[in-house]
Amino acid sequence: MNPLLSAEQAVLGSVLLDPGQLAHLDWLAPDHFYRPIHQALFAALRKLRTESHPAVATGERVPLSWVTDAAAEASNHVRGLTAAYPHILISACPRPEHAPVYGRMVLEGAIHRSVTAHAIRLHQAARAAALQGEVEGALHHADVLAGVLEDLARRWGSEPRPVAPATPPPTAPVAPPARADQVAEDEQFLLAVLVEQPKAMDEVVGWLRPSDFADPAHGQLYRCVGALHHRGEPIDRITVLWEAQRRGLLADGTLTTEQLTAIYDGIGAGSAEWLGEQIMRSSVARTAAASARAIRALAENETLAPGRLISHALHALGPLDNVRARWQTANGHPAPAPPPAPPTEGPPTAQVHAALARSTARPAARPSECPGSASTSSAARPPSRAHG
Repeated sequence: MNPLLSAEQAVLGSVLLDPGQLAHLDWLAPDHFYRPIHQALFAALRKLRTESHPAVATGERVPLSWVTDAAAEASNHVRGLTAAYPHILISACPRPEHAPVYGRMVLEGAIHRSVTAHAIRLHQAARAAALQGEVEGALHHADVLAGVLEDLARRWGSEPRPVAPATPPPTAPVAPPARADQVAEDEQFLLAVLVEQPKAMDEVVGWLRPSDFADPAHGQLYRCVGALHHRGEPIDRITVLWEAQRRGLLADGTLTTEQLTAIYDGIGAGSAEWLGEQIMRSSVARTAAASARAIRALAENETLAPGRLISHALHALGPLDNVRARWQTANGHPAPAPPPAPPTEGPPTAQVHAALARSTARPAARPSECPGSASTSSAARPPSRAHG
């Protein structure tokens, strides 16, 4: 049986058995449920509670009308809900008082699904940006994803801060970037301009980095030109070739004579700033796609706790933030101020703790009461709070 489906059934069964459990589930929303029938039922139960259904006020035996009225209300918004299904939900609930724990499981599944969906949208926007040469759409979806991650962190009760994963998530093979030929031509053209017009390096050195080049060989050659510029040495085809040899780029095959000849024989007249902006556009789109792939791989890992998922996903957005800042510098626009934090209208702290279902720490036993070896101290025990 699907654990997530069982958790959704259990939390609904808990509320059908004990309407008072809704008071401990204010942080859980209908759209956190995966099945539409479950979404409709939970929304119906919350509506009945808001309208002061008689079952909510009584502390005694729950009347049958609580179940039938919830089913009738949910049937107005979804198809396929039979009169028998609420009773199936009731039988699927082991203990009604465990509703906050079941709700936490539902929220955990919703977090993984939400992060996956927004990562897919970011990847689609990045692919469109690579085709159209416009990056605003990809950056907008990246902002939306960052906002979603911060909101999910508050709902989960964790701190939204980027943390690098211990091991990078596996990623699928990357398809060749869109307009790869045009991007390669722009990179070669820019390098030819920089070699023939060394002063043009001043136009791009402040914001263009070797990692922005789609071809690693072009990025290494740009690094050579940048090193000569930094040291104040002359820049021409001979000095650049010598710098590439000193860095071992010819010996290890990173650069070939054919690549250098193609660059040196290119037209050396052009705007380095304009060409650099074209390369930056491509870099923004590639970086956004790479971040989206990494975040999707994290979200599809069901063993990753929500707190860690959110932290690792925020970390995966870091490279895109770096490229965005340099892209804005290239266009003469200062980086926008971070948006104000939304009002904290989340659940009370007690309800957050109930949602997380953390176990309370037990008092440490005295050495004389500890079974076995006395060397096993309370400080050596694992913490009772689960991380993430």
